[in-house]
Parts: sequence; structure tokens; C-alpha cells
Amino acid sequence: QVQLVESGGGLVQAGGSLRLRCAASGRTFGFYTTGWFRQAPGKEREFVAAIGRSAGSTNYADSVKGRFTISRDNSENTVYLEMNSLKPEDTAVYYCAASSLGVQITASPRYPYWGQGTQVTVSS
Repeated sequence: QVQLVESGGGLVQAGGSLRLRCAASGRTFGFYTTGWFRQAPGKEREFVAAIGRSAGSTNYADSVKGRFTISRDNSENTVYLEMNSLKPEDTAVYYCAASSLGVQITASPRYPYWGQGTQVTVSS
């Protein structure tokens, strides 16, 4: 069982940066692929990025490639999402999720463990 808690969201101007943090409980966190998803009002939840158990593999949605960076520190049971060059269309609730599958899995139903989400708002 893994419990996830996100933090770091907020209001930022377009072009700005934010760093989201996902803190996990459970000694086996290092065994899980961890992903970030987001959901904007009226839209479906979408994949943003994922990182493998040992941080040796990552996967990004095309919309965030080159702007967002996912990383993890298993000694601290933490995964980060560094978001740069933010755009108004990045506005959403961002969720952290964990799965025993690989980073190539981008479908949210394949992730059994979820945090409560953190709001990111980018103003134009």
C-alpha cells in the first residue's frame, strides 16, 4: 500500500516556474513507477510524466516535453515535477500516482494509487 500527498501548487504568471512535490508513505515506494497526471475543468484526466523505480527511465507527454522534468529521491520517498515556461493551458489540478507497471503506461486507470491533487493556475 502506498499513500501519496502532493504539494507545491499555486498561482504563477505565464512563463514562470513551479516545483511540485509528491511525498509517499510506505517502505516499498521505491518499487513503484510514479506518474503525474493533470485534470482541467471540464476535461479528462491526462498523463503528464512518469519516472521508473530507479529513475533510469522517464516518459513525458508531448505537451510538456522540454518544459517539465520529473525526478525522484527514493531515500526521501519523494517525486518532483519541475515545471518551467508555464502556459495558461497548464492550469489544472495535478495528481501524483503510483503503479507497479512501466513508465510507458499512460492510462490513468492503470495506476492504483493516487494523491488528493494540488491546484496549479497559470495566468496570462
